[in-house]
Amino acid sequence: AEVDVERIVREDRPGLVLAIGDSALSAARRIRQTPVVAVMAFGLYTGQAAPYNLTGISMFATPERYVGMLQTMKVRRVGIIHNHDRTGWYLRQARQAAEKVGLELVVREVKNSRETLAQLDVLSGKVDALWMLPDLTAVSRENAEAFFRFGQENAVPVISFASSYLGLGAAAVVDIDRSELGRQAADTVMSLLNGGRIGEVPFVYPRTTSIKTNPNVLKRLGHPIEMARPLSTRE
Repeated sequence: AEVDVERIVREDRPGLVLAIGDSALSAARRIRQTPVVAVMAFGLYTGQAAPYNLTGISMFATPERYVGMLQTMKVRRVGIIHNHDRTGWYLRQARQAAEKVGLELVVREVKNSRETLAQLDVLSGKVDALWMLPDLTAVSRENAEAFFRFGQENAVPVISFASSYLGLGAAAVVDIDRSELGRQAADTVMSLLNGGRIGEVPFVYPRTTSIKTNPNVLKRLGHPIEMARPLSTRE
């Protein structure tokens, strides 16, 4: 049921609102004065100007984390399928990171999830790896397995964003530690409640991520890669 968050905040006057998940974030966007910290929400940032009272922890790992792994795998042309409205901002950062190490991103844009299969066909035979972004338009429950069929049929590694995809055929993933994500959100909350202010940037990247691999897939494809230790952005 829809919750009147504005009324609750107006009556209870909390010092801060913690929004967990995309539905909670959508409801909390109506709040204009009370600080809002969002976590576990893929729609936290789309590249548009965010309300001055909103911040949060992104569900995206830094592009440099992916690019470094792809560089280790010695691939050159990397395919990406995305929706501009959802992940155009992230793709701009990914291009910059890729250019620095000589990776070429072969990008195909979709407006809805039904277009993903056709764009995968377009990439067939043209890329050395496939990079799945956490883009809820390009990657849906219905078409996620198509990415891994593409990897098998084209003998290229598929790099994804969640460890659950390893069992479906992902070669490697950059995984976010959900417990650490909660601790990072708690640190942000405490900072704001203790007098801190929300900055100009509407989100921060997760401070801890780890690379997890599917050794069987990597061995079959001839792409050996060592299991990386967790990486903290504070290091």
